[in-house]
Amino acid sequence: MNTPTERPILSDESSIRNPACASSLLSALFPPGISAAELRIPGEPSLLFPEEARHLGAASAKRACEFAAGRLCARRALAENGSIERPLEVDNDHQPCWPPAFTGSITHADGFCGAVVAKRRHIRSLGLDAEVVGDVSPELWPEILTPIEALWIRTLPFTEQLYAAASIFSAKEAFFKCQFTVTGEWLDFQAVAVGFSDRESSVRTFSIRPLRKIALLDQYSMPLEGRFDFNGNLVFTGLALYAS
Repeated sequence: MNTPTERPILSDESSIRNPACASSLLSALFPPGISAAELRIPGEPSLLFPEEARHLGAASAKRACEFAAGRLCARRALAENGSIERPLEVDNDHQPCWPPAFTGSITHADGFCGAVVAKRRHIRSLGLDAEVVGDVSPELWPEILTPIEALWIRTLPFTEQLYAAASIFSAKEAFFKCQFTVTGEWLDFQAVAVGFSDRESSVRTFSIRPLRKIALLDQYSMPLEGRFDFNGNLVFTGLALYAS
């Protein structure tokens, strides 16, 4: 029986083989114990393990580079958390097959790729998302925003509206990823509402509140709180669910 390729990570060799680097930007979105990595250049498909590359199929060159970038970031984040380097395959829901002792999340946006991981004994699931400010245009708001969110955004100066819309969209995406790991439930954008803290703090926070019955309510109390930040033309959001 064939066993997955595994190899210890040697710092000098790893830095050559894997251009992803530890990310303080992303780790700041999560509680202690989370490792993060980022890559701001295209991923190189030749750096994939054979077990990973087989999932590319007939993917376009762009998609292959994005997939490779995600795996390189995930491997770097896992290494930062003490894991042996190994292939990250894809499950039936098209999610990464994290090592049994770990959970994680990957995101892509406008040439940026990032990944976060944590040990399952501390964190049950993670949700990471990055979005381009401006891509969440007013034409998309009826689908993405609840009526209350849309009304609130309309009260803001126009230059702030696009930042707010992108932040809400990204917060919901991070939450959807985080809860899916636990429940396997697909949610639409009207299932939850996003709120932002108005307290003065160096950390920007958001809250997620359900607007109807969702599966996660059987296991966790809500609202849930996450963090967000801006860097260049991107907004980043992060959410973690603790292990019980």
